[in-house]
Amino acid sequence: MDWLLSVTDHIVEFVPSQQKTKNGTNMEIMVTRQRSDLLVNIPGLCKLDTMLIETLDSFGEEQEFWYVSKNEDQENENGHRDDKWWHPTVKVPENGLSEASRRWLQSQKESVNQVLKAAMAINAEVLSEMEVPESYIDSLPRNGKSSLGDSIYKGITVEYFDPSQFLATMDMSTEHKVLDLKNRIEASIIIWMRKLHHKDGRSSWGSGVSLEKRELFEERAETILIMLKQRFPGLPQSALDISKIQYNRDVGHAILESYSRILESLAFNVMSRIEDVLHADSLTQISSPARSEGSSSPSDEDAIAKSAADTPTLSDFMGWGIASRRRNSTDLEIYFKGDNDKKTSKPTPKISQYLEKLESCVLRNPSSCD
Repeated sequence: MDWLLSVTDHIVEFVPSQQKTKNGTNMEIMVTRQRSDLLVNIPGLCKLDTMLIETLDSFGEEQEFWYVSKNEDQENENGHRDDKWWHPTVKVPENGLSEASRRWLQSQKESVNQVLKAAMAINAEVLSEMEVPESYIDSLPRNGKSSLGDSIYKGITVEYFDPSQFLATMDMSTEHKVLDLKNRIEASIIIWMRKLHHKDGRSSWGSGVSLEKRELFEERAETILIMLKQRFPGLPQSALDISKIQYNRDVGHAILESYSRILESLAFNVMSRIEDVLHADSLTQISSPARSEGSSSPSDEDAIAKSAADTPTLSDFMGWGIASRRRNSTDLEIYFKGDNDKKTSKPTPKISQYLEKLESCVLRNPSSCD
């Protein structure tokens, strides 16, 4: 990787610098320095690369989960992985992962997610700095309305515009439809921006829309585009992005874009594998309710046992076992009386009072116990 990135050391720009001459005077000269975008992003991408490698190396140790081939797991207990038939099936213990292993996987997932976000941000920044190829511009329609279509154009050009409401009215049920909307929005932005830049001269892009409204529509379209990227971060590259990559002639941009895209793809795959393990663990917890019931703390179990012991049973209401309950209550009274010097503020148990009242109710009229 260092050998591949060594090319960027020779992509430089001129910057002013101070140099002291032999006679002691300072003189400003122009010196070469690595281009600013490469100077900032290359070390950042190398750091993200190192973080991903460390994450992958941490999984080399013995883990609580394992993988089996599809041939060994013909039943396919869940449909979560039907769209990943080429991946082996993840397996976890019958009782699920331990709490420590689950927390560790969550931390690894969050770390990889941060790498994914950083790589996506760098990739988006590099793509935005690339020039729009002339071949893409020539393929665009003459106005933004033709690019968007009537329904999308009306949604953007309304008097009171709400981007969230606009996206709520769009059909985004499939990835293909979301990508098509993104392509239309990006094409309309390019059209309106070119019309704004050519406002001082005659252009074949003429339209009856004023420059102020065109600028407003362009800002609204950019807002929608940003929300689409935030809501669908894993969306495939649009037609504009593909065209920029294909016809790009800047070696520095090409290295940054390809490096960030590779890291983005790797981080997405790693996070997807971690999510598969967590999903398998969650299915194990759902299929074994006894495990979740048995996972209560000892203090909770003591509280449940104490509550069950204090709750009257059917035998108590029928008058059975009252003598034994009286003996138990008498033992309690003797215990507390012998411990008065340590617990003077301890209230007298009300068990005997409750039993006497219960006995009198049962012997007289059971309905009066309510």
